[in-house]
Amino acid sequence: MHGPSKTIGILAVTQIVSWGSLYYAFAILAPGIRRELGLAPEEVFGAFSWALLVAGAAATPVGILLDRHGGRYVMAGGSFLSFLGLGWLGRCTGAASYYAAWTLIGLAMALTLYEAAFATIQRRLDAGARQAMSTLTLFGGFASTLFWPLTARLEASYGWRDTCLWFGIVQLAVCMPLHLCLGADVSRNVRQAHAGPARAHTLTQAIRHPAFWTLALAFAANTFVFSATAVHLIALFERLGQAQGTAVLLAALIGPMQVAGRVGEMAFARYTGPQTVGKLTFAMLPAGLAVIMLGGARAWSVAIFCVLYGLSNGILTILRGSLPRALFGREHYGAIAGAMAAPALLSKAAGPLIAAALLRRADGPMALLSVLLVMSIASLAFYLRAVGTGDRSRPDKTFDKRPV
Repeated sequence: MHGPSKTIGILAVTQIVSWGSLYYAFAILAPGIRRELGLAPEEVFGAFSWALLVAGAAATPVGILLDRHGGRYVMAGGSFLSFLGLGWLGRCTGAASYYAAWTLIGLAMALTLYEAAFATIQRRLDAGARQAMSTLTLFGGFASTLFWPLTARLEASYGWRDTCLWFGIVQLAVCMPLHLCLGADVSRNVRQAHAGPARAHTLTQAIRHPAFWTLALAFAANTFVFSATAVHLIALFERLGQAQGTAVLLAALIGPMQVAGRVGEMAFARYTGPQTVGKLTFAMLPAGLAVIMLGGARAWSVAIFCVLYGLSNGILTILRGSLPRALFGREHYGAIAGAMAAPALLSKAAGPLIAAALLRRADGPMALLSVLLVMSIASLAFYLRAVGTGDRSRPDKTFDKRPV
């Protein structure tokens, strides 16, 4: 079995490529797709939301596969499916084939992105799993930084169709062999012996526990806010009165703050339970939204919002990986984390569509901010309820007291 550094190195490369080609590239390619296929904007972006819905529906069965077989073949299969989906996208001729391609890409997302990578890490590593996930998200944060300009250059030189084909070939030639190089995992019997007598929840036991549903709702409400703002953030700032250049400059704070949040989590929260870290993380988002609403959308209040938004989003990515294990144990992590992620993926698909509808109103900016504030407060309330009930019955009561 590979050591932790090799596992993290392999997944770092494949996460950057997978996020870049399956998720971030679409923002650059969408205008060209719309012009050539003659589709309405709602049809073009609706296919992307459909892919996220497919990924959410597939999250639980994919998690079960990861628990049974590990990430080696499951994630390699996801890379092959990425090749097929991107290749199909590059050759689609109308709405039907366009949506079919995004269906394959949605399945590939479930098999290759963070949820699958986190389950692979949890299965291969023990005490170092949380630190490994934190490190992986640092690398994953560079996906947009690398793939937005790369996609723009390829699209300008070769067009969106050939760009999709090239990304598919990279999935086949780079990501698939790397996933196969993960090697075989430790057998379940060895993992159980190493884990000791602590009993982990099964998927059935977990979904019957109130902490499961409250935590799933916390992530779903939080994800709704992030997905709604991610697509419409610049437009929102402009509607609030910021010049386009200022809006872009302020939004640019978010990326560095995400990295800063992840570095801070690694440096200062290493010996603190994820339940405790989550309380601050979930509270940052409503605090940032309250500032921008009370500050009258002045540049300083928008900047504070961007800082808190970025910090919260950066740390939350890590918490999505570490909290299911902290509350429900390690043995059935993939299935439990996949089931817990499904509602968040559904809200991720709905967020941009609902935000677009709200922004079309005359009072669009304040209406959208009000909805987002309510959702962020709900996510914090759900989270506090989840960790309160989870602490009383989680299988490993010493988890947040030992270094991970």
